[in-house]
Amino acid sequence: MTCEELVRHLSDYIDGTLAPEDRAAAESHLEGCDKCHLVLDTTRCTILLYRAARSPALDTARRDALLRRLEKACRRSGDLDPA
Repeated sequence: MTCEELVRHLSDYIDGTLAPEDRAAAESHLEGCDKCHLVLDTTRCTILLYRAARSPALDTARRDALLRRLEKACRRSGDLDPA
């Protein structure tokens, strides 16, 4: 699998809906490609941050605290640029 193909299938990979052979190819590619692994990690962090920001079950203070913790964790792992 090429970088372009991985990016094209990234959403399905994250959602777990890729066919088993495509998932295996994606995982094999991710093992050897730091750039694609960074894209995957960044996308996952973005999804988590978006979901936390939109969660109606959390009051504002808890949502803000969760967002700060997620941002800190993503920065620590190098998946989020400091803003």
